Amino acid sequence: MRRSLIAVVGDTHMQRGSAKRKAASALGERLADEGYLIVTGGLGDLPRALAEGARSSKNYREGCLIALVPGFDPRAAGANADVPIATGLDQARNMLVANSDAVVAIGGGAGTLSEIAFAWALKRLILAYRVDGWSGKLAGTRIDSRIRYPKLPDDQVYAVDGAEDVIRHLARLLPKYSRRHTRIAVGKEEQ
Repeated sequence: MRRSLIAVVGDTHMQRGSAKRKAASALGERLADEGYLIVTGGLGDLPRALAEGARSSKNYREGCLIALVPGFDPRAAGANADVPIATGLDQARNMLVANSDAVVAIGGGAGTLSEIAFAWALKRLILAYRVDGWSGKLAGTRIDSRIRYPKLPDDQVYAVDGAEDVIRHLARLLPKYSRRHTRIAVGKEEQ
């Protein structure tokens, strides 16, 4: 059975003990509890907190932490990943991260904004924590006016307040977000 890929994007730097870092750790644990594969960019405090949380789960299995590293050296991910993939794509690797089955944002700056925008264009499910950064600014909104899923009139960047909220949204919404982007199209072709 294929396990769903859940990308988690957001702040590169998170103070130890901060609310965002605790949220990332709790999310990593819950995602591992539920058997999801966790995709990150591999660098910084967010992937570190997710890895710590995931590895504390009784259901953690080697291989559930995947890092799409922007450079050419997979070792850059360090202990943040079980499966580091060196893309050599720099910022362009954000599109690969965004093409996961769902994207969860915790805060974030310009890189996170690009991942959210890519995820929207790629018709992915997007969940955003109501915290400082782009996740909080976009939580509960639509990125643009395109109709990504005609049968989902409430399609949006769904606002979440914690790991349990993320798990509930994934269980309810992930099966409905099954379409994949095939190409840029205009008009009726798009749907």
